[in-house]
Amino acid sequence: MAGAVVAPAQESPRPITLTAESSVAAALPTVAVAVETAIEAKSARLTFTLSRPVEAKAFLLERPDRVIVDLPEVNFQLPPDAGRQRRGLVSSFRYGLFAPGRSRIVIDLAEPALVARAASTEDGAVASLTIELTRTDRATYRKAALKPTAEPAEAPAAAPPSAVPVDAAAAAKPLIVLDPGHGGVDPGASGPGGVVEKDVVFAFAQRLRNKLEATGRYRILMTRDTDTFISLGRRVRIARDAKADLFVSIHADTLSDNPDVRGATVYTGSDFASDAEAARLADKENRADQIAGVEAQEDAEDVVGILLDLTKRETRAFSTDFARKLVASLQSAVKLNKNPHRSAGFQVLKAPDVPSILLELGYLSSAKDADLLTSESWRDRSTEALTAAIDRYFSTRLAGQPVAPVSP
Repeated sequence: MAGAVVAPAQESPRPITLTAESSVAAALPTVAVAVETAIEAKSARLTFTLSRPVEAKAFLLERPDRVIVDLPEVNFQLPPDAGRQRRGLVSSFRYGLFAPGRSRIVIDLAEPALVARAASTEDGAVASLTIELTRTDRATYRKAALKPTAEPAEAPAAAPPSAVPVDAAAAAKPLIVLDPGHGGVDPGASGPGGVVEKDVVFAFAQRLRNKLEATGRYRILMTRDTDTFISLGRRVRIARDAKADLFVSIHADTLSDNPDVRGATVYTGSDFASDAEAARLADKENRADQIAGVEAQEDAEDVVGILLDLTKRETRAFSTDFARKLVASLQSAVKLNKNPHRSAGFQVLKAPDVPSILLELGYLSSAKDADLLTSESWRDRSTEALTAAIDRYFSTRLAGQPVAPVSP
């Protein structure tokens, strides 16, 4: 649940005379260049050094306990490991673009705490954003979290990020939606040297898009064209609203307790997980909205669609057909996981009318996989294999050949 926390009034800004040069600077996003964390027994303070002051709105979420601070767009130029170490009341924190023109800071709490202050100040040429937290008891925290917020925690709806051609010739081509996982305030998994999942999968999706478009046989839509957060439900809605013929969600996993596990894995949606590893990953990926400070909401239209059992079964059959073709194609190009085709209840694979798969490129917890996933030659090989699998899949579909049914 969410609750608003009123921050003290901001200090009056000093008068500024706008010139042509300063007008251009004002149009650019604020830049965060440093962050300091001060911890005491019953309090914590996060101070972000900014290029100019910003307006901050803070509220609380429970289960798990989080402080959400919404801001205008901020370009966070901070060290890769900023916010990852637990200190006092703060278990960790993350930051990034939440929606066009809006950024967000999400603070995971180790103990219940209230926001005593979330305000920006300016001292000469230096501006800062200070977030002060004070420890509290569970009852007080819950009461604060139950208060309604001035704005919904979900990012405002936006048009799909990529334009899809609508002329007759283009409309005859299959539409493929590529979904680079995570983004913005949700970085996903992390690997050695500061590499993060959201960047790895976005670079891969861009390469794949270029290869597919170069064939002239497909229309391509990306769920995100920038480093921004997109909720799980919206990713599915983008594909359904566009009447996509195939949805490919791209991720890169991590296993902190087993760095020797390697290889790509293809997942399809199912009501029950095929194995414990698939269940673990689905649970992890399904928490993406929670990580970004968004409370999951069930889409009534999706629920009605899922009840159309025949459509869902046919869609799963097509999804499984593509997954098998993809595993066969990847086999000669990249290292696969020992069990390369698995299934589980991924939220992002729940469109009842769009064949969908989730591709885990590899494990960022493996130094070998991390090196490969950032390698140009590996991306070329793997995107070529994906393109070949897509060609084989649609050659069957377009020829009207039946797909062998699979058990529900």
